[in-house]
Amino acid sequence: MEKLRILLAKGRIYDSVYALLNDVGITLTLPDRTYFPITNQADLTFQVVKPQITSALLAQDKADVGFSGKDWVYENGVQDELEEIMDLGFDPVRIVAAIPETRDFKELISKPVTIATEYQNLSRKWVDENKIDGKIFRTWGTSEGFVQDNDEAPAQILIDNTSTGSSLKANRLKIECTLMESSTRMYASKKALADPEKKQKIMELKMLFEAVLAARNKVMLEMNVGRARFEELVKGLPSMKSPTISPLYGDDGYAIKIAVSKSEVPTLLPKLKALGATDILEYDLRKVLP
Repeated sequence: MEKLRILLAKGRIYDSVYALLNDVGITLTLPDRTYFPITNQADLTFQVVKPQITSALLAQDKADVGFSGKDWVYENGVQDELEEIMDLGFDPVRIVAAIPETRDFKELISKPVTIATEYQNLSRKWVDENKIDGKIFRTWGTSEGFVQDNDEAPAQILIDNTSTGSSLKANRLKIECTLMESSTRMYASKKALADPEKKQKIMELKMLFEAVLAARNKVMLEMNVGRARFEELVKGLPSMKSPTISPLYGDDGYAIKIAVSKSEVPTLLPKLKALGATDILEYDLRKVLP
């Protein structure tokens, strides 16, 4: 089989996907001054690129798989030329239009304005849809600093991504509307999916990613319980399906295993103790395959 060519975006996406791949069992080593990580998988090859161009390269069949924010897929206008394999849920953001907190939006757009943004195409679409007389001012980061409530400011409207909105508030900007929501997603080129062997490998990677992501939200609990309180305890157990139960040596009771959400543990452990559980162990899971 021809190697599956995978693009990794620099920055936060790289860190998140690197950790995911490592949990799957795929290791990466990036030598200094290169953009081609070394991997322990003979059928995979990786390249590191800027997040803004990942989807464009996939659309041109320069790679088979890539990890990109949904925002840059739509900014590049290639959403119909790629296939979204899965939403990894990493780095969720909103693409928003923000204005100085002292200004009224309708009053602001009643005359020509300038929009500061890295998202030229998304911004132009928003300007056209809202029939705003607006020019697009391309920024290269630190976009908030270009929008202020004074005559000397380069721009009057900001279109940018935000996760918490704290940076906007710090720069005395308020969100007027949300253009779209985005997160890191796994995409594949249509050409790769048309190849049966590559498609199978892509779907296998998806399965492994899903297993790891499911495990990150779960823990395994093991406990013992005496025969007298066994039924009472079992009735109070949450579980993904049903608990695993084994008799203890000497017929003294039962050993029980359950997989539960991490968020349930703080309230569940005291409850288990009250129901007669003893020798409770908690440990992380690596992968969960339904």
